[in-house]
Amino acid sequence: MTEKISTLIDELKTLTLLEASELVKAIEETFDVDASAGGGVMMMNSGGSTSDDGEAGEEKTEFDVSLDEVPKDKKIPILKVVRSVTELGLKEAKELVENTPKVIQEGLTKAAAEETKKTLEDAGAVVTLK
Repeated sequence: MTEKISTLIDELKTLTLLEASELVKAIEETFDVDASAGGGVMMMNSGGSTSDDGEAGEEKTEFDVSLDEVPKDKKIPILKVVRSVTELGLKEAKELVENTPKVIQEGLTKAAAEETKKTLEDAGAVVTLK
């Protein structure tokens, strides 16, 4: 193993779970790969379009819930909701709430995504579905 790779691995060992999750998402988006293929193998996405906005005649079946804005006076109630819907610990949920916009849940059905969105909005958050 080269010194560069060893240094990189040592840096990766210091990441929190939330940071590691964000790293995986960033790698997936940057290199258009899917890390959930299993077996430690990243698979190239077979889709022709990389845009999430374009509905290419196919109805979307999976939705991501993005926490876009947290008003300061609503931070604690929103933090409680984020913890309940994501099952994150207090520290990780606090980091997520303080560093918006962030996707807090991925791959949900439309009904589950709408329910999560409504719960967060009732607490005062600005939320979008992607």
